Order: sequence, then C-alpha cells, then structure tokens
Amino acid sequence: MATYEEIYGKRVKEFDSDPTLDSSYEGQVWYNSATGTLKSVVALEAWTSSALLNNARYDMGSAGTQTSTFGAGGYSPISNKTEEYNGTGWSNGGNLGTGRYRLGAAGNAAAGLVFGGGPTGASDTTTNATEEYDGSSWTGGGNLGTSRKLIAGFGLQTAAIAAGGYSGPPGIVRDLSESYNGSSWTATNTLNTARGWFAGFGTQTSGIVAAGYKIPATPTGSTHSESWDGTSWTTTSSINTTRYHIGAAGTDNTAGLIFGGTVSPGTVTTATETWDGSSWATSPATLATASSAAAYGGNATAAIYAGNPSSSSQEYNSSINSFTAAAWSSGGAYPTATEDMGSAGTRTAGLIFAGQTPAPGVTAATNEYDGSTFSGGGNVVDGRGFMTGFGVQTAAVGVGGAPSFVNSSESYNGSSWSEGPNMNNTRGNAMAGGSQTAGLVFGGYDGSSMDNTETYNGSSYSNVNYMNTARRGSGGCGTQTAALCAGGYATNFTAVVEEYNGSTWSEVTNIPLARNTFRCVGTQTAALGSSGYLPGPQGGPGNLPTNSITYDGTTWSTNPSLATGNNRGGQAGTTTASFVTGGSLGSGTTTENFDVGTETITASTLTTS
Repeated sequence: MATYEEIYGKRVKEFDSDPTLDSSYEGQVWYNSATGTLKSVVALEAWTSSALLNNARYDMGSAGTQTSTFGAGGYSPISNKTEEYNGTGWSNGGNLGTGRYRLGAAGNAAAGLVFGGGPTGASDTTTNATEEYDGSSWTGGGNLGTSRKLIAGFGLQTAAIAAGGYSGPPGIVRDLSESYNGSSWTATNTLNTARGWFAGFGTQTSGIVAAGYKIPATPTGSTHSESWDGTSWTTTSSINTTRYHIGAAGTDNTAGLIFGGTVSPGTVTTATETWDGSSWATSPATLATASSAAAYGGNATAAIYAGNPSSSSQEYNSSINSFTAAAWSSGGAYPTATEDMGSAGTRTAGLIFAGQTPAPGVTAATNEYDGSTFSGGGNVVDGRGFMTGFGVQTAAVGVGGAPSFVNSSESYNGSSWSEGPNMNNTRGNAMAGGSQTAGLVFGGYDGSSMDNTETYNGSSYSNVNYMNTARRGSGGCGTQTAALCAGGYATNFTAVVEEYNGSTWSEVTNIPLARNTFRCVGTQTAALGSSGYLPGPQGGPGNLPTNSITYDGTTWSTNPSLATGNNRGGQAGTTTASFVTGGSLGSGTTTENFDVGTETITASTLTTS
C-alpha cells in the first residue's frame, strides 16, 4: 500500500497541539500527540439561515452570485417587485415593467435578465416579454420566440439560455431552447426531454439543467439531467432525489449544486446535490428549512435560496472555514421593566438611563451593560422618559425628556451625572449622535413633531439648519458632521431618511417600512436599524416588527430578525455588535444581542473504519 508521503509528497507531521491554522493547511494531515488523533483541514458544507426578503413571495425569476443575486416578480399575489442580495441582506430594487411569476432569469443584480412567465394566475396565460436590469431599473429587451413560463434560464444578460417551460392552450411542457445575444432570441437545438418547473446553471456555451416535471395536470418530480455545450443538449447521469421547483447554482457544466424543491404535491425536500461534471452526489448539507419555488443564485461553493416558505432566506457555503451566521441572541435582563429610555455606548460598554416604568411613572436609574450583564450606575439628575443619549459609557450626554418637555442636558462621567448647559429648544423623543464634546441633537416632540437641529461642543448648544421633515421617534445615529435620521413619526408614520453633512440635511433612500419609535446605531455609512411600531395598513395596531435592517450609505438591506418585536426600548452598538433592551421586548426587561457572522478555519479529526 502506498504511503501518504508517496501519494502526496509530504510526511505527516507530529505536533503536541494543533497548529495555528490558515489556508496553507487545507488538505494537510498532522498527528496531535496530546490527543492521539490524526487531523486535517477539509472543506465543510453547510446551509445557514440568512436575512429575510422584504416581500414574501415565491416563483420569482432569479440569478446571480451569493453576493449579487436578484429576485424579480413572483407570486403572492403576482408581483413586479425586485430585490437584490448583497451577501448580507436583501434590498428593494426597481420594479419590473410587467408583473409576472414563474419566469426565467440570467445574469446578476448589476446586469440581470428575465424572460417569459405568467402575467396572470390563469394556468395557460404566458408571455414572451424580456426585460433587462441595470441594477436600478428594467427596460424592454427582445421577445422570446415562444411565450412560456416555468423556464430554466442561465448565463449572462448578453449571453443567456432559456430552456423548456410550459405554455398553452392546450397546456403542454416544451422541449424548446433559445439563445439570447443581448438584443434578440434565436432558437437552438431542443432538449432531449420536454419539461418545466426545473432549473439550471452555467454559461451560454456550458450549462446544465436538472429535475422538473413532464405532466402539468399531475406534477411528478423528475431525476432527469441534461448538459449544454453551446450547440446541443446531452442527457447525463440522473440526480438522486426526484423533484421539481428546485434551486440551482453553478458557473458551468463542470461544477454546481441543486437544492430543495417539491418531491410531490405537499412534500418539500431539504436535499442538496453536487455536480462534478460527470455525476450527482447527495451532499451532507441539507437546507435549514425545506423550501421550493424560491429565488436562487451562486456557484458550487456559495449559494443563496430565498422566498418560500414566507420570506425566509438561506445560504450555502462549502469552505475550509466553519460559518457562524449573523444572529440576535438572548442577553442579560434589564433590572426593571422600563420603556422610553436614553441610550449610549457600545455592545460591551453600553449605557441605558432614565425612562418610564411604565407611564406615568418615571425612573432616574442608570444601568451599564458589559455585553452580558447590567450593573447600576449613578442616577440621572431628573428622572423622566423620552430622554435622548449620545457618546460612550464613560462620557455620555442625555438631553430633553417628557412628559413635561424640557431643554435640560446632563453629562455622565462613568459614575455620576451632572447638570450641563440647556439646549435652545425644549423637546422629548428626539434623535442624536456624536460625542460628549461634539454632539448633534435633531427632531423630537414638544407638542408637535420638530425639525430643529442643534450642535453641542461640550459647553454650549447652537441652532443649525433644520431637517427637511419634522419628526420624532426616528432612528438617529452618526456624528456631528455625518448623521443619519430614519423613519419615525411626522404627521403620520414615515419611511423618509435624511443625512446631515455638517451643514445641511438631504433626503436619501427610504427605509423599507415606515415605522415609529425606530432605533438606529452605528454611522452614516454603516447603520443598523431595528424595533419600532408599524402603522395599521402594514399590520394593524400593536404590530411590532422583528426585522432588522442595515444601511451602507446608499441602500437599506434586510438583516437577521429579533426573536421578539420591540418598541420604545433602548439600543446601543454598531452594525457588527449591538443590543436592544426593555421597552415592549418580552417582559420589558428582555435584552437581545446582535453579532455579525464569522468564519473560522476548523481542523477535522480523521477516522478510519
């Protein structure tokens, strides 16, 4: 028998502890003498939950990579909406010119293509319309030669393939295949087996399609697979799990994935299979949640699947790294049920002070958070609700308050509060950002929503330019010269977002849902928003959203959800590590911590049988 050294040209090294791992250890084998085990760094495959879609739906047209996927159209009801995935969360894009579902797609979020689909719920209604996406808006392209839906598509915006599908009347599955050159479609050699409701991946000259069904009246999954070489289709080895309505990801017909899908009506699978250019193998990685008819994109090592059930989203990764998904988790309980409190600091050095216990009762209590436990600090000078905070745990400022609106300002030195100079305007429920010596206070309420903005230099407040939209209960964060104000309540719930550049406010991209008592932490170009209260049309009185969202200075994207919706609580931290506490979260003392996802190289123990 050949030795490891003879096969790989390297000896098995012996260590008394595992070495510090990096990518150079991939495929290497060593002996840990302390544990008596052989170890190596090998690729791990896993699906993890990701950020939710903004709009729950299924049967979208989708394509792209794990960091640049789009999902367009869909059903629940028939939609013209587009969403883009950036590797972290979903953001709203431009609307399709024609709402439709069960459409084919190619390209990515910056240069996408959709074609065909069903513009109505009628089973035999199809379209041949094609639309092209530039990352923000859709424009018409050349029509398909044959109207159909349930198409498998792959390739680029300027070099795509549309295979199979379903059209009528009478309703039949198709073996048609067409090629797109960026302006028009041309018929190519047909599939060997007519079918619809399947998926594919690859390029215009190297692709593969798999699964699907042949008889629309009684859908039954298929194990059929065919590869495309740019000229003709060739039947390949079969997939292992019979199914239709699947997701797929890959770069060409030598490597890719299929996942999820419907085995038979009412039965959905979590199974994932990998393609190596010659055969399909069942992966040990299964979907976190069984899913079908969802949006998909990616390649053989990194994929995304989103949209059914509900607005769920899942990521696949095959890597030498182990992945911990970004998530909210339980934190230390706040000492007393409190709402409308002031906040400052970070996840591991947070400050929560004053508030209502509940209204009309108020508290002067201050509590410091270390990331897991709250401990008492010095009381504020005047207990009240709706105070606003900025700064850090050892150098914070708390301003304003209610129910009797005040213009007072207090400073915290890490142990006690002291009276500071008054603001120019009385207010409560305002927003703020910055530090103890360079702060910004904006908006709020004094009987009506306010647009006043004031700067603070550590010794006095000065009035500066007003916001464009007067409001209170918004998400506010950032610095004195680069602040962000999002959502809140103006004369009604608002989704308006404004940025401050040190002299003027300007409107930018709205948050996806208008909400009051919204909370934001971070900076103007890296903000995390959560909590709040939705207006009646978006869920009715008392509807508290669990979703959190992030802002990159241009676009708002979905983020992992809180376990429990919150309203009028405290929040502090950054986009990578933050916490929310109190308010309507659980018992009013509940805390949830947010941690961004991580990747870690992990050694695997080798065994023999």
